[in-house]
Amino acid sequence: MAEIHPTAIIDPSAEIADDVKIGPYCVVGEHVRLGKGCVLHNHVVLGGPTVFGERNEFFPFAVIGLKTQDLKYKGEPTYLEVGDDNVFRENCNINRSTSSETKTIIGSNNLFLINSHCGHECHVGNHCIFSGFAGVAGHCHIGDWAIVGGFAALHQFVRVGEHAMIGGCARVSQDVPPYMIAEGFPAMVRAVNSIGLQRRGFTEQDVQALKFAYRKLFLHKGCNIHEGIEAITSDEQYGANELVRNLIRFLNESERGFLH
Repeated sequence: MAEIHPTAIIDPSAEIADDVKIGPYCVVGEHVRLGKGCVLHNHVVLGGPTVFGERNEFFPFAVIGLKTQDLKYKGEPTYLEVGDDNVFRENCNINRSTSSETKTIIGSNNLFLINSHCGHECHVGNHCIFSGFAGVAGHCHIGDWAIVGGFAALHQFVRVGEHAMIGGCARVSQDVPPYMIAEGFPAMVRAVNSIGLQRRGFTEQDVQALKFAYRKLFLHKGCNIHEGIEAITSDEQYGANELVRNLIRFLNESERGFLH
């Protein structure tokens, strides 16, 4: 039997697993589904249609799954899907999609710190961190293990590659390449995220290959990006490295352009 505080308000259409804990003054709205082990501490507001996986934890004043803030929204049912083992800290805000044909999607094992925001139609991978007051506009894609620094602001439709790190107060208007550190106002690629990669078990050879690519793409004066990519892919030592190839693929697929 779910443990629900008597002051909590639960819509009759909500589906709640047997071991969910819902604290004082929480509101669980229409068509919200809470998986096993979810914990709502107090004053949490969840809207739907939204599906939450297992063991998600919600701290006071988190507001998740309410309608999009997009002015194009016409009032039809829209959706948010959330995986497992996410933590939503105080005042975190995540919106449903604008269109009924799309979804806002949050993966698993993510940490959303105080006052962070994730807009409509965003896709967030796994093991990501949104630091305090980070603001991610609609339609952004955030790759696995990415970190968005405090007070950073991401423009609509920006992609952030896996294992990338965005510094605090950065203004990000173009894609952030994977494995890189970006910071500044406007943001620029500053270095390879070597410490983060080492902590996650990547080899020294991988890190050196990415540093080679970084030098060719972002530091080599007198050489444009296309020449840099050609120099990397033709290099016998580093050109075949899996991470380097993924970096090049990300750059080639960019529609907004990427930071450099």
